[in-house]
Amino acid sequence: MDISVVIPLYNEDESLPELTAWIARVMQEHRFTYEVVFVDDGSTDNSWAVIEDLKKQYPAIRAIKFRRNYGKSAALNVAFEAAQGDVVITMDADLQDSPDEIPELYRRIKEEKFDLISGWKKKRYDPVTKTIPTKLFNAATRRMSGIKLNDFNCGLKAYRKDVIKTIEVYGEMHRYIPVIAKWAGFKKIGEQVVEHRARKYGVTKFGLSRFINGFLDLLSIFFVGKFGKRPMHFFGSLGVLSFLMGTFMALWLIGEKLYHLSAGIPYRRDVTDQPLFYIALVAIIVGSQLFLTGFVAELVTRNAPERNQYLIERELH
Repeated sequence: MDISVVIPLYNEDESLPELTAWIARVMQEHRFTYEVVFVDDGSTDNSWAVIEDLKKQYPAIRAIKFRRNYGKSAALNVAFEAAQGDVVITMDADLQDSPDEIPELYRRIKEEKFDLISGWKKKRYDPVTKTIPTKLFNAATRRMSGIKLNDFNCGLKAYRKDVIKTIEVYGEMHRYIPVIAKWAGFKKIGEQVVEHRARKYGVTKFGLSRFINGFLDLLSIFFVGKFGKRPMHFFGSLGVLSFLMGTFMALWLIGEKLYHLSAGIPYRRDVTDQPLFYIALVAIIVGSQLFLTGFVAELVTRNAPERNQYLIERELH
C-alpha cells in the first residue's frame, strides 16, 4: 500500500464528507493505493455515524473510536500502530489542511528519502491569540532541539513508515514529533510550505492550557531524550558542582577566621554570624540531594526492562 492518511478528529461531523471525497479524488487522480484511518477521539456529535456512512461509499476507510476524549497524541499513537502504508500522511479533519499537498509530500519521502516532512503554514488564517503563542512555541522548540523548522505543530506531515512504527506519542507530544523522531535517530527531517485554509466548519480546539502544557512537554522531551538513559550525568554533575561550591565557601570562612585570629586582627566570634555560611550550608545540602537523586535515578534506569533497548536500523547475517 502506498499511503495511509491518518486523521484524528473530535466533533468534526460537518467536514468529514467533504474531506473524504477530496482525499479519494486526489488518490484516484494519482493512482495511489491508500487507506484513510480516522480516529474519533470521543466525539459528542455525529462524527462516528458519519464515518459509518462514509465507509459504505469508500471501502478504503478504517476507523477507531475512543470511549472518551484522550487527546490528539493518543489518537495519533493508536493510528500509527494501525497504519499500513509505506508513507503515512497526517492531517487535521477541519479542512484547514489541503489533500492536494499529498502527492508532493509522498514524492519527497520516496524520491528524496526524507524520514519526515513537516508542513509549514506560512500564511495563516488563525486569530492572533493562536498565532502569537505558536510563534513563541516554535522559536523555543527550534532553540532547544536544534531542528530548523518554522512550524512544528502543523497537522499536515508525511512520515516514512519506519518512523511511525518506532516512535511513541503521548501527553501533548504530538507537537514535538520531529523532536521525538530526531532523538530516535531519524535525522533527515524536511519542511514544505503548505496551504492553510480558513476554518469552514466548527470551532478551534486551541486554548491557553495547551500552550502551557506543550511547553512543559518540551522540557520533558529535552530531558528524557538527552539524559533518559544516564540521569546521573545530569543530577550528579549539578550535585557535585553545588557541593564543591558550598564546601569552598565554608573552607574560605574557616580559613579567613583562622588567619585573622593568628594575625591578631579583630574578627566576628562566630562563623555562623555571616550570611555566606548559610549559603554554603544550603549549597552543600542541595548538592548532596541532587547527587543522591541521580544515584537513585540511575538505579531505577538500570532495573528498567527497556534499559538495553536500542534502535537498530539494519543487520547483516
